[in-house]
Amino acid sequence: MNAVYARQSMDRPDSLSIETQVESCLRLAGPDAAIYQDRGYSGKNVNRPDFTRLLDDVRAGRVTAVFVYRLDRFSRSIADFSRLWELLDRCGVGFCSVTENFDTSTPMGRAMLHIVLVFAQLERETTAARVRDNYTHRVALGRWPGGPAPYGFRLVKTSDKGKPFTALESNDRADVVRRLYRDYVRPGASLRSLAAALTAEGVPGPSRKAWDSVTLSRLLHSPLYVRADQEVFWYFAASGARLLSTADAFDGVHACNLIGKRDRTANKYRPAEGRSVAMAAHEGLIDAGLWLRVQDKLDACAQVAQPGTCRHSWLTGLLKCARCGYAVKIGKSRGRYCLSCSGRSNLGVCGASFRIDLQELERETERRIEALLEQCPPVAFEVRSNAGELLALDRRIMRLVAALEQGSAPAEYIAPRIRALEEQRRLLEQPVRTAAPTLRFPRLSAEEKHLVAAQLIRRILLEDDRAEIQWNI
Repeated sequence: MNAVYARQSMDRPDSLSIETQVESCLRLAGPDAAIYQDRGYSGKNVNRPDFTRLLDDVRAGRVTAVFVYRLDRFSRSIADFSRLWELLDRCGVGFCSVTENFDTSTPMGRAMLHIVLVFAQLERETTAARVRDNYTHRVALGRWPGGPAPYGFRLVKTSDKGKPFTALESNDRADVVRRLYRDYVRPGASLRSLAAALTAEGVPGPSRKAWDSVTLSRLLHSPLYVRADQEVFWYFAASGARLLSTADAFDGVHACNLIGKRDRTANKYRPAEGRSVAMAAHEGLIDAGLWLRVQDKLDACAQVAQPGTCRHSWLTGLLKCARCGYAVKIGKSRGRYCLSCSGRSNLGVCGASFRIDLQELERETERRIEALLEQCPPVAFEVRSNAGELLALDRRIMRLVAALEQGSAPAEYIAPRIRALEEQRRLLEQPVRTAAPTLRFPRLSAEEKHLVAAQLIRRILLEDDRAEIQWNI
């Protein structure tokens, strides 16, 4: 039988409809031809339902010829079409494009078919390049490049020199964004704890009611919220971003646009590396100093975070089976924590089981650590007055040095700024001797408790309903 294949990416007034394609093909294929059609699918790949069904019928020998309105309805990729044509030729199936008059039974027809496909792919790639260039051009002009408004903003129509364009304006959720930045930099705060607090309070998220760490991370990393000054410029210069605006344009009032895909294969997490940054037309919501402190904390967490650490307990990694010595795993089932010996579950070399309440074990271990810390005498050490300013200066110097390594600006421009900051730092250094503050273990975050406990405890041996803490001291 003859087969007619039709495809339409999206239903628009100026696009070629499925019905028109089918009607044109049936004039040559005959009224009895089988019809295969895919709506809403791109021709860039072959993962289309009816297209797959057509190929299955070709392999089964149920098709003698395939009719399409135009070649790009069938495939837009040279590599894909070459493989498809090999399948059609191997199965003895003819191919006909009704508007391009291809006769695949002759060598000249097959050659012309490949030539037209080359130009079809060239047109697609040229169109994609024009779209990307137009997108980058809008961003370089400070305009919103397109898409829905980010959390805390709404889309508004404005104009520049009589030319209308779309920009962002803060809405009633802007206060939530400001709160997120303020809360995240507080000691002990984490993405997970912040997301849990927002969800518990019923604060709606960007796309759903609940918040999660990924959503928060994207929001806190975004330069769409920062009142970008020159320190933000140097932050992006040091991150390896492509800067579409000069340092003078970073006025401390307006925000930035960041475009381009992040390289997810890179070993180190650098959300701006290889992407483009430009000043935006809308005003930011977050002061540059606070935004940079958030980035420093996010970068530090991305470097030291280990999947699974403290997921269920800050005792993770310290619990061992007293019988076989293998690690004790912590799981959660139906809202309850359970402990299991990895020597039993993974290797089958142990028969131990535990009847220990994990939360009770945490409380007892916490009590003993707190009592131990209270016995430690205070230690005098040197601290710096203006420690916060010194840390901020160090970060500014590090960003300038990184920008110098990246080649983001001429050395003769960066070097004097580094020397000026180092002189400013020298004047601020005023060491004084003071006593160390008392460490309040119960007030630490789970991650901080885990780090302290790992220094004090060698391991905690579990057997049946008993636990033995073996200390490092």
